Amino acid sequence: MQDQATEVTAAGIARLAGVGRAAVSNWRRRHADFPRPVGGTETSPSFALDEVEAWLRKQGKLAEVPLRERVWQQLAGHPEGPLTALVRTGCALLLIHERPTVWLEASAGSDERLARLLPDALERVLTSRFGEGAGLLMPGAGVGRGVNTPDGPPAANSGSTAPGVNTPPSTPSAASGVNTEDTGVNTGPALLPSVPLLRGAAELAAEAGARQAFEFLLGRHLDANPRQYTLTPSELAGLMADLAGPARSVLDPACGTGTLLRAVETRPEQWLYAQDSAPDLAALTALRLALHSRAALRAAAGDALRADSFPELRADAVLCHPPFNERNWGHDELAYDPRWEYGFPARTESELAWVQHALARLTDGGTAVLLMPPAAASRRSGRRIRADLLRRGALRAVLALPVGAAPPYNLPLHVWVLRRPERSPASPEVLLMDTGQFAGEGRGGPDWAAVRDAVLDAWRAYTRAGRLAERPGLARSVPVIELLDDDVDLAPARHLPPPSVADGAEQLAAVRERLGETLRLTTDLTPPAADAAPPVRWPLTTIGELARAGALVMRTGGNGGHARLPVLTDTDVLTATAPSGTLPESDEEAVLTEPGDVVVPVLGGGSVARVIEEATAGAALGRNLVLLRPDRTALDPWFLAGFLRGTANNRQASSYASTATRLDVRRLQLPRLPLDEQRRYGARFHALDEFERALRHASRLGEHLVRGMYDGLTDGTVAPD
Repeated sequence: MQDQATEVTAAGIARLAGVGRAAVSNWRRRHADFPRPVGGTETSPSFALDEVEAWLRKQGKLAEVPLRERVWQQLAGHPEGPLTALVRTGCALLLIHERPTVWLEASAGSDERLARLLPDALERVLTSRFGEGAGLLMPGAGVGRGVNTPDGPPAANSGSTAPGVNTPPSTPSAASGVNTEDTGVNTGPALLPSVPLLRGAAELAAEAGARQAFEFLLGRHLDANPRQYTLTPSELAGLMADLAGPARSVLDPACGTGTLLRAVETRPEQWLYAQDSAPDLAALTALRLALHSRAALRAAAGDALRADSFPELRADAVLCHPPFNERNWGHDELAYDPRWEYGFPARTESELAWVQHALARLTDGGTAVLLMPPAAASRRSGRRIRADLLRRGALRAVLALPVGAAPPYNLPLHVWVLRRPERSPASPEVLLMDTGQFAGEGRGGPDWAAVRDAVLDAWRAYTRAGRLAERPGLARSVPVIELLDDDVDLAPARHLPPPSVADGAEQLAAVRERLGETLRLTTDLTPPAADAAPPVRWPLTTIGELARAGALVMRTGGNGGHARLPVLTDTDVLTATAPSGTLPESDEEAVLTEPGDVVVPVLGGGSVARVIEEATAGAALGRNLVLLRPDRTALDPWFLAGFLRGTANNRQASSYASTATRLDVRRLQLPRLPLDEQRRYGARFHALDEFERALRHASRLGEHLVRGMYDGLTDGTVAPD
């Protein structure tokens, strides 16, 4: 039926045919038999995938579609939505991964036969892997049906009990965790629309492996919906797992897409527990972990604060990236909950509720590692709970991450390390650490290797001795008694001494020497003074004329593309920095930069043009930028960029609105010169560009030197004379 057809957007059609989106728009206008839209909106219509493929094949325009792209289009355009399709695909991939012969036998016949046989096969593999939690994943059940109940997690597949769990006797109806009347797993037609997708996923698994196929599809889905998910970077997840250390049982009560549990080094005898308030995320986490690990798994849907699915669990470790700044976390209905061992959290302190939930699910001596907003370390409304965590030895470390380590990227988030105390330490000290010095430029993220090495080295030294000798500007262990003032402020930066400047005088001397070298370099790069001469009157042409003649291609930046691509912004061009932007996934085709392209900002009134080099190539072109791609047989890129930067040239090509100046790039002028002469000018413009970069570098070194002198004079490590 038409309403059950997989749909594809214009951008998807362009990828299928290996053309640009503009070509698809032309086909729609020129060909009366082009398929009609079946969904979407007026500005972004969608089309039936089978009709589009038939039309492209008839017109001879269907390129050899990569298998990955075809499967992704089938998933993204699934009639029941991409999330349901992704869960069903994950279930099929798990069947292929664990019982390949069952899949081969079931898929040997028609689509109708496969749809009829799959439910029973999937029920068996899911029940054996997830026990009662299998209902979360059952095809035909819809996402979120049949989850674990708060009576406690089920026993292991072998019949053994999960560590630290009092498992109530199971009833016959719960033996498989599936109610076939409710879930509809035995109704084969429910799976029929998904069969082409599942067959394609099986082909993809044959090429790359089942787990890699699922990771690819999950990654594409997350990229396509960046605003719907708060993701934990894999580097941060690995660091948090290392801080928790080896553990036989690990819980993530707000698992999201499972990145934290995915970072745990697992063994077959290990237990992993996952819960999330979003049933689709809990299902995706369960499938992701099952495909990557032989550990025993239990996943459940529900808000862990209001409806804990593992109330009897005592895990060796808890990893958690909780939701931040939630006012509606259950403050009113949970006032007398036994988990508030360290104090009842205020309505504005949802993060401290998650901290205490994590401690309540730990065995004695177990470790919890939570990602926290920096405000949780200093808000006055949480000071009593923080004080009790310190007094009783539960809080062991507060580690400040560099800005840009995780969303929200404008804040230096904290990692809290806690242990459920077996007994209070005799003279407790808390590790405070600030890794802000490892921040990266733009949105490239921090230097994760340096962050990881510094944090783990300090943490291991601290855990061995119970204290850490001062590491200026980086880390120290602070006696609890020093922190128990009126504010109980745990922000590391407020308790760490500044970096020693001497290493002090030596570091300043090194910076001064580097600054001197850079200034000498700028002298070498400065072009020699020229004798005064009257202006040269060259014959001129414009960018618009060159574009019409085919001497260059002109493209403008857009608002969308592939979310995983780095994006060159107008700020990056103005400051000569690496691509730092991002774009949401959209139907609009991204413009990718190539070496030799010239990029010009159109807002701001400045005379700036940047030649794309190898390091920047491949980035998407951001908004308010125009890309010029010269024909190298007719135009030298550096000659082009240099003349575009002329002040008079920019003035005559600019127009003025009430609040901004806009550059009409087509009106910018170039002299008509032979290619050899262009290259002579281009070489000089290239030298000027290097001169400009050297000046910027000298400016940064100068700022570093001045800041170091201020710090040295104010902390007494540098004398006034």
